[in-house]
Order: sequence, then structure tokens, then C-alpha cells
Amino acid sequence: MMRTRHTTTTLEDQQIPVRAKLAAAWTSFMFLYVYVDILAFFKPGVINDILVGVVWEFDISQTLLTAFLALMAIPILMVVLSMTLPARANRITNLIVASVQIPFAAFNAVSESWTYFYGLGVALEVIVLALILRYAWTWPRTVGEHGDQPGP
Repeated sequence: MMRTRHTTTTLEDQQIPVRAKLAAAWTSFMFLYVYVDILAFFKPGVINDILVGVVWEFDISQTLLTAFLALMAIPILMVVLSMTLPARANRITNLIVASVQIPFAAFNAVSESWTYFYGLGVALEVIVLALILRYAWTWPRTVGEHGDQPGP
């Protein structure tokens, strides 16, 4: 018996679950968020200010560091929550958190817009947040077995 091998010249575009899209977008946002902050170290005087206990215009304290941790924990937790929350709660949580993060990113852009690169990084953060809003807003209403695929 002879077997025929089927080959195709086009790529198959498979459906990606909304949960995976959201988790990937939050991961991308998290990396942009961290990378933009790391690049801020290259601004003249930033390292010297940190060494004397000042970040931006604030004294480094337990409260400030806890606030920084809380701000970074948001996108980290959203990666996990995007993959684990039930569909309805997932959609609402992503819409709310991304909506709150956009003005926060815009505030950071205004307060720290010292270079074109920093502004570009924050603009990319806002674009990723807009993508998250779009994914969550357009989440299919008819759900399949896993809560994120359209039904038959």
C-alpha cells in the first residue's frame, strides 16, 4: 500500500484562545514596563540619585519600594489571572485593569519624558494596553468548552 504525503504551500492560521492572547499581551507589557525603567538608569544623574537614596524626587523608603512592587505585581498577576479566571470575570478584570493602567502610563510619560526613547517605550506600553482592551472587549459571547472559543 502506497501512502501519499500531502503538502501545502499555505500556512494554517490557527485560532488562538483569548486567554492566551491576554496573557501574552500582559507579558509583553510587563517586559516593556521593566525595560523602560531599566533604560531610565542611563539618564545622567539617575544612578547618583539612587546611591544617595532618591528616586525621581522621592526619598527611597519601605513605602516607596512597596509601592513599586505593587505596581510591578499588577501586570505579573494579570498574566496568571488571564489564564485562570472564569471568562466573565476575566473579561471584566482585564477591562478594568488595562483601563486604569493607561492613564498611569500617560502620567509616567509626562513626568519622565526626558528622551524620545522613553516616550516611545511608554507609547508602546499604551498600544499593548489598547490591544488588551480590544481582546477583552471583543471576547466571544458564545463560549465553547474552555470558555474562550466560539461554540459550534
